[in-house]
Amino acid sequence: MLWPLAIGAAYSPSSREVVQKMLNMAEVNADDVVYDLGSGDGRIVIEAAQKYHALGVGVEADPLRVILSRLKIIRWGLQHQVKIIWGNLFHQNLSPATVVVLFLWGRTNEKLKDKLQEELKPGTRVVSYVWKFKGWNPVKVDKKEEIYLYII
Repeated sequence: MLWPLAIGAAYSPSSREVVQKMLNMAEVNADDVVYDLGSGDGRIVIEAAQKYHALGVGVEADPLRVILSRLKIIRWGLQHQVKIIWGNLFHQNLSPATVVVLFLWGRTNEKLKDKLQEELKPGTRVVSYVWKFKGWNPVKVDKKEEIYLYII
């Protein structure tokens, strides 16, 4: 029960429809490097690679989900396009990202704000599912699905 508190979110996989809406809202394309913070089973970075031909990097704290994600990546033959990092998202260098996708908790988003502003290049798109960033104004909102797009 304490594991989600330690890592900043509980595993709650997004539907395929929501994943596609998040990636479409960010206008992901083959030139992008998509980071998913708290990547769970890897579905977002795998979709970014398969459908949009982007590079994908997932960061996941749960070792079991890391293993499962890596097996899916091998199964789909995406090892050259997608990687999953086992670790704490607060300890990763996010500067290569052109798109950051996250479905964390509101307080985790708040803790991440400074890191995102310091490490991400201007123009980087940040897509948050359900939780807004306080003090940031989204440039696009899907009210039905609660998806928010921000641009650094």
